[in-house]
Amino acid sequence: MDLLELRDEIDVVDRQIVELFEKRMDIASQVADYKIANGKKVFDKEREVLKINSVKELAHNDFNKIGVEELFSHLMSMSRKLQYQKLAQAGASGKLPFIAIDSIDKEKSRVCYQGAEGSYSEAATKKYFGEKVNAFHVDTFRDAMAVLEDGSADYCVLPIENSTAGIVSETYDLLTDYENYIIGEEIIPIRHCLMGVPGAGLSDIKTVYSHPQSLMQSAKFLSEHSDIRQISMKNNAFAAKKVAEDKDKTQAAIASALAAEIYGLEIIEEGINQAQSNSTRFIIVTNQKVFLKGAGKISICMEIPHEAGSLYHMMSHFIYNNLNMTKIESRPIEDRNWEYRFFIDFEGNLSDSAVRNALRGLREEAKMLRILGSY
Repeated sequence: MDLLELRDEIDVVDRQIVELFEKRMDIASQVADYKIANGKKVFDKEREVLKINSVKELAHNDFNKIGVEELFSHLMSMSRKLQYQKLAQAGASGKLPFIAIDSIDKEKSRVCYQGAEGSYSEAATKKYFGEKVNAFHVDTFRDAMAVLEDGSADYCVLPIENSTAGIVSETYDLLTDYENYIIGEEIIPIRHCLMGVPGAGLSDIKTVYSHPQSLMQSAKFLSEHSDIRQISMKNNAFAAKKVAEDKDKTQAAIASALAAEIYGLEIIEEGINQAQSNSTRFIIVTNQKVFLKGAGKISICMEIPHEAGSLYHMMSHFIYNNLNMTKIESRPIEDRNWEYRFFIDFEGNLSDSAVRNALRGLREEAKMLRILGSY
């Protein structure tokens, strides 16, 4: 047979496949009706494993066995998504434990941020809540989450991602350690300044203090002055405060212009970070399960079965519900070698039917799913 004849035969088979696929999905729809009427769960892991093992045995060689396994995994995944949609249409998609609110009271709220006066965290706090915000600062990210959980603050502000240095992994981990939720975000442009005591010049500086990420972001400038010793500190504002208190002309800090103003330091070099478009994204966190009615993004974290294809099947819930996933990160799970927790941001609102449908499917199929917030 020539190529055209072979392609004609494939076309015939493809039409048969489509007919059988639609017949299978029609039966799956009837299965969904039965499950709705009898209160049964959509996902039956044991049934799917048995089914895949049985159809694999119908194939005549090892290559086809693998292909059949993949094909039927997709078929059953599509069947589940159809069933989830029918559940949603029948009003059985379940309620989410989040309350929609019109706004937050920024004037009366007590807000906590990590660091000190003059930090980028303070700048993010003031940009989101206003210059007259009732705010206080703590030493660590964990301290900020703890005072939020015990009610000492209504909100806390934490950095979660930098456009050049990447994620703040500790913040991601803390979102799983505490029952706190994201309700907003703020993006602050980062413009690092080298600052010292009044009268100090670049030639005087022997030691520079800053946060490790700020040192890394200023690596090009610092490499041109390799004689300057670099010392890490937990916050840029703390570095500026130390230089101001020590009154040593050989010391400098890398921090914001606001920190220089607050601690009475002079800026020696401005904008020393090599990426001039550098920005840090901060999240606004509360201990209440609430979200603003106009929220357009959702953050979740989940743990999935440690087996081939698991992540793909989870991602397909976004595809079938036409949801745009904007970010995915992974963090190792403590005490479970080579297993990871996934953090996902996607567009949508918790009141959207497509979002609820996707979350329903993810919750049934993931080992653990947690909504981190809608904002």
